[in-house]
Amino acid sequence: MAIAMLSGAKTKKILAALEGNWQAEMEGYHTYRALADRDAEPVRAQVLRHLAAAELEHSTLWAERIKELGGTDPVYRGKAGGDADSLANRAGGIRMALRRLEIEESRHIANYGEQLKAMGDEGSIAILEQVIEDEKEHYRELGSLLRGHYTAPAGAPKIEAKAVLQELLAKRNQGRKQPGAWIGDAIYGVNDGLGAIFGIVSGVSGATAGNPTYVLLAGLSGMIASALSMGSGAYLAAKSEREIYHAEMARERQAIQMNGPEARELLSLYYQVKGLPEVDALHMVNHIAEDPEQLLRALASERLGSSEEALANPTVSALSGALSTAVGAIIPVIPFFFLQGIPAIIAAAVVSLAAHFAVGAAKSLITVRSWWSSGLEMTIVGALEGAVTYGIGILLGKGGM
Repeated sequence: MAIAMLSGAKTKKILAALEGNWQAEMEGYHTYRALADRDAEPVRAQVLRHLAAAELEHSTLWAERIKELGGTDPVYRGKAGGDADSLANRAGGIRMALRRLEIEESRHIANYGEQLKAMGDEGSIAILEQVIEDEKEHYRELGSLLRGHYTAPAGAPKIEAKAVLQELLAKRNQGRKQPGAWIGDAIYGVNDGLGAIFGIVSGVSGATAGNPTYVLLAGLSGMIASALSMGSGAYLAAKSEREIYHAEMARERQAIQMNGPEARELLSLYYQVKGLPEVDALHMVNHIAEDPEQLLRALASERLGSSEEALANPTVSALSGALSTAVGAIIPVIPFFFLQGIPAIIAAAVVSLAAHFAVGAAKSLITVRSWWSSGLEMTIVGALEGAVTYGIGILLGKGGM
């Protein structure tokens, strides 16, 4: 590839951009590989390995161009698992990780598009044009994975049915729970407890001029009531979810017993939609059907989009919901153990708003928003809530209520 004459400063700037591209592609490679290795769904795992190979190929193109421009071999500075082991991906599970990767691919496309305008190096521009097209394809592949109708793009390697089958059979008895599923419940529990009791504390403070006796009585009572309500609600919700799942499983079992061939054909169609050729899908289903219970689990997983192992544990949901609500609820109350009057009100407002920001930032672990915008939004909402309830409390206090 011909190298245009570039100034030293221009070359240095291009090399810095190319190394950034190389680092991003290597992080993508390690992320896709790590997610594929731990994914229990074999077709999706093979797609992720295909994406990892593509990212590695991109990094090779950037490394070669860096050498052509006189740069040194880049050194990967990221983690062995890329971004797969981040707390956000661990907490949100595979679907949240895929959603984050889909967004990341769109950012790469935009970044490479900006480089096309500013690079000023023919060789790098040629690589950019190729990589942008590949990244657009990756974006579409991730989207189809998320929506459950994967179709292999033109030029992608054929999904190997034998490898998929071996992986599926190897994992057939390995139930995998949704990683860190309780974290989301805990964050929302803290959020609910903090918001509800901050409102109570603000209102009672306004009505009583920060009398600690009344505030503590109202705040602690509200904390206990909120924690019990959240815990019992989480328990009943998780229990109901399991009962519905078991009822659906019973219906699926009955359907298989009444018409086994139809059930096998249906499972085969699910795999064909995901990208397996008809012959390979039928071959896979016949192997799975050797164990009726495994056929039931596989068909239920496709039809219901879940498995028993992925369902929330009612006891864990109840405990995480109740305890996290209590933790959030106690925060606005703490200053009134040590202070009274206006100083206590100010201290309660400060610690509560700081907690609102922390909870909002923590929510970014299970969403795709930035931590600072999520935290700022929670802080603003908390401040408005506190101001309104405090004002209402003052009005009620002046009215003699």
